[in-house]
Amino acid sequence: MIKLIPAIDIIDGECVRLTMGDYSQKKTYSTSPLDIARQFEEAGITYLHVVDLDGAKAGKIINLGVVKEIVENTGLKVDFGGGVKKKEDIEKLLNIGVDKINIGSLAVKDKPLVFQWIQEFGAEKIILSADSRDGKVSVNGWKTDSGIDLIDFIGDYVEAGIKYVTCTDIHVDGMLTGPSVELYRQLAEKFPTIDLIASGGVSKMGDIHVLNALGIYGVITGKAIYEGKIEMEELEQFIKNHA
Repeated sequence: MIKLIPAIDIIDGECVRLTMGDYSQKKTYSTSPLDIARQFEEAGITYLHVVDLDGAKAGKIINLGVVKEIVENTGLKVDFGGGVKKKEDIEKLLNIGVDKINIGSLAVKDKPLVFQWIQEFGAEKIILSADSRDGKVSVNGWKTDSGIDLIDFIGDYVEAGIKYVTCTDIHVDGMLTGPSVELYRQLAEKFPTIDLIASGGVSKMGDIHVLNALGIYGVITGKAIYEGKIEMEELEQFIKNHA
């Protein structure tokens, strides 16, 4: 079964969502990310994707306290991204109980360092965030297109031993227009050894069923849940049906 991975994006300690990564298109859904995380857990969710949007923008982790609160007060397996730049950042996150660390911009800018982290911390602890626009990798909170081909980029990390890859098609993120199914089909066929996580565009449970049928490892969804396009009861039923 595809793993359901709800997203909590944090700005100023609050649970928000952006549209296509645009910070000027911010909508706040809750002042308590912990309350949202607990609702997911109550629905039977096991995994949670937490993004420090302040950290992604600043280039350093900002909302560590919020993440720590979620980890300490739920049993969710939390993966975290946003502002991770140093080995000490990873150590700090793992020490507070974060399950996996997402590496995005740094994976473009300093491959040797991230290759080293994969070896040092283990492929089970590092997720490659391959965020793309028109087939090219984007960095710096999606503000900058690197010009690097997405397939080549993932391929380099597969050779380095990466296991988990999250791919977001920025064009559809937060748009509720459906995920880029053909992109994920192509990546799954090209890289059969990775656990591919789809992110962006999910608008209804039908989208999750399609990705599940493709054999995709996991799916991150946020706005569809917060906007009521996917009800908690639907997620709960999906989990029960595939138990």
